[in-house]
Amino acid sequence: MTEVPTPELRPARPYFSSGPCAKPPGWSPEKLQTESLGRSHRAKIGKTRLATCIDLMREMLQLPDTHRIGIVPGSDTGAFEMAMWTMLGARPVTTLAWESFGEGWVTDAAKQLKLDPTVIRADYGQLPDLTQVDWSNDVLFTWNGTTSGVRVPNGDWIADDREGLSFADATSAVFAYDLPWDKIDVATFSWQKVLGGEGGHGVLILGPRAVERLENHTPAWPLPKVFRLVSKGALAEGVFKGETINTPSMLAVEDAIFALEWAKSLGGLDGLKARSDANAAALDKIVAEREWLSHLAADPASRSKTSVCLSVAGADEDFIKKFAGLLDKEGAAYDIAGYRDAPPGLRIWCGATVDTADVEALGPWLDWAYASLSA
Repeated sequence: MTEVPTPELRPARPYFSSGPCAKPPGWSPEKLQTESLGRSHRAKIGKTRLATCIDLMREMLQLPDTHRIGIVPGSDTGAFEMAMWTMLGARPVTTLAWESFGEGWVTDAAKQLKLDPTVIRADYGQLPDLTQVDWSNDVLFTWNGTTSGVRVPNGDWIADDREGLSFADATSAVFAYDLPWDKIDVATFSWQKVLGGEGGHGVLILGPRAVERLENHTPAWPLPKVFRLVSKGALAEGVFKGETINTPSMLAVEDAIFALEWAKSLGGLDGLKARSDANAAALDKIVAEREWLSHLAADPASRSKTSVCLSVAGADEDFIKKFAGLLDKEGAAYDIAGYRDAPPGLRIWCGATVDTADVEALGPWLDWAYASLSA
């Protein structure tokens, strides 16, 4: 490998991982409130802080009162599986898959729950034909494909008069886009994406049709304790007021509250969207100026503004591993290799906790790594 001069300016915070993502600017552990730490989550202080977190999420998401918010175990995966295990089976199921996590829900529906779902697929970088969806079915999809960089452009394709429920794995979308909550019956996400929070906890959002399903449908399979949202035929309302099913990390909760209060200081959802949009635009400019770099998602209308996936001309898995390794060693960019199941490429997080100046500073370093490996 020929030695190429390194750029002079490094990103100040080279954290471009797509999860866990960069912490909010100015974050430090000393800034977290600690009064709830070492206390029971069932004590008044624990319940108060959990409720504060839920209230702030509602405010930042501009979520209507019709929708409930619960903090649940297992990150986004746990939240989405909780929704599947408790609500599916009442009617036929359609699963959409255009990236790794969507394929995971196909596997769960087909092989674990044995529901024989209708599967509508597209290759990485593409979005399936959404007009094929039959809304007499329950429909499972990822709003923003973290591993492919492809998102649904809006909620117009979701039928207003749907008979089935819409299940949106929205973990890389929540806090980055305007989500049409009247179109979403079930949504899940984790704090570790756009908020830059810690892993381990998921958030489950239920619309009124989802609550109705829970209270009127008994699954044909046994439910583990951490999935149980109904007691004596009624929704366990406490779960959506901070009475978590199992013991949460109050440190992770305090970390999430810090991120939400930071978001509020930006002007809430509009401020978060503006930061993500600016970051995505800065990366678009970098891509447009380089012939050897391109977006995996060819259509801008369905291209993610958070988990942006890029193709490198002529690159295989080994090239990408070395490319990302060079930047990691130089402290110029951490964790930017594409997801293991995706085509070889780069994945650069552009969510709100990343600073646009750092995205802009990344361009010359991409040039440096490419030149170093190509010379």
